[in-house]
Order: sequence, then C-alpha cells, then structure tokens
Amino acid sequence: RVVGDPLLVRAGQGMVPTPRALELREEVGALLRGCDNVLRPGAGFEAVHLQRTFTVQTTELLLVGVAGALTDRIHREAPLVDVVFLPEAVEGGPALRQGWVDVELGVLGDLDPEIQTRQLAQRPLVGIARSGHPLFDGRIDARRFAAADHIGISRLGKRYGPIDSALAERGLRRRTAVVVPSHTSAMMLARTTDLVALTLTDWLPDTTAALGLRTFPIPLDLDPIPLGMAWHPRNATDPAHHW
Repeated sequence: RVVGDPLLVRAGQGMVPTPRALELREEVGALLRGCDNVLRPGAGFEAVHLQRTFTVQTTELLLVGVAGALTDRIHREAPLVDVVFLPEAVEGGPALRQGWVDVELGVLGDLDPEIQTRQLAQRPLVGIARSGHPLFDGRIDARRFAAADHIGISRLGKRYGPIDSALAERGLRRRTAVVVPSHTSAMMLARTTDLVALTLTDWLPDTTAALGLRTFPIPLDLDPIPLGMAWHPRNATDPAHHW
C-alpha cells in the first residue's frame, strides 16, 4: 500500500518479487542495517574510530600512578581520544550527575543516590620518611610512631583521622606538625625533614627510592583504603564509556 506495488505475487506454490521489489531490495536492506545500528546497543562500535574527550576525577596519588599507563593504552587503542584529569576539588558535588565528570576514581563518598560504583582494590596505608630518619634506627612500634612529627594530607586542612583514633585507643597521640593539600608535596617535604607522611603500600616504589624515601608498616590496626570508580547511569550502556 505504501509503495503502490504488491512487491510479492503468487507463482504456483511460491511467491516471486515484482520488478519494483527488486529495485527496492538493496535500498531497503541498507535502511534495515542502519536501523539495526541505531537500535542495537554498541552496534558498529570500534574504539580506533572514536573521537572523544573523557573527564576523570581522581586523587593526585592515584593520578601519578595510573595516568601514564592509562593514556598509553588509550592512545594505542583509540588514538583520537583525549583524557582530562580533574582534582578532588570537584569531589562530593554533582559533577557526575551534571555530566562534568565521566568517571570518578579513588575513595568514594558523598555520591548521589543513582550513581553506580565498582570496587577496584583495597590498599593498606604505610608510613614514609627519608631513608636516614631516626625511626629506622630501631623497631617501629606504636609509641615511637606516635612520637614522630607527622605530615597531614588534606585539601580541606583536616588534622584528625583514622590514625589518630587508633592511637587514642592505645592512649597515644601524635603531633601533626604540618598539613599539606597533596601527596606530592608531602613526599617532597618528607625527603628533606624528619617529618613522617603516609602513602599506599607498594605504590610507586621506584619514585620512592629515587627521592631517598623509605616506607614502613604502620604499627596500628587500620582498615585498608577502599579504591573504586563511579559513573552516572546515563553512561551505563554507552559503548564508548563502557570501553
């Protein structure tokens, strides 16, 4: 009815196409393939042809550890994809909901209720200090650990955290002599002073050694740091975002 032609007519026990049907066959086939590509999630997706910028919000400590390997892999598989890394300053806000950030990576908290998450790893904290620090002259127990002057790492200037709570349970208290906003500045400060900082276990060992720093187990019962990633459900079925 639409094309003004019967398209298929009876021929004995079967059906045969009309000349008009034969004319339309290739065009209709292309249209159906196009509809399939539109309606089937991920149809035709190839990362090598993707031209897009993704925005990742992450902590500085994770950034310096994963950015190099991540961008190398992305540029091998999708040479037209760029990545923008944002600091924790946007954490705890509506960045994922508003679409300002594609993926949040790190310690997740204060997320909007619809945000989807996946746990990636759990990493214990360790102490870090210059190789010649007096702490390394003997066994590092809780009392000697608490007696050292510490570097706090907080972009909000917080001085109290889980380590202070664990020390308080033992009747101990540490002095947080300096608070800095990033792990990089904490490591730079620790390498030239007798201040003690914190980092993740087995994280950037070559960099730690090159800076003349040394890590040690924290003599307290502390929960490992949970690391995860979060994204908004608007992207859950997007093949490029999923890739």
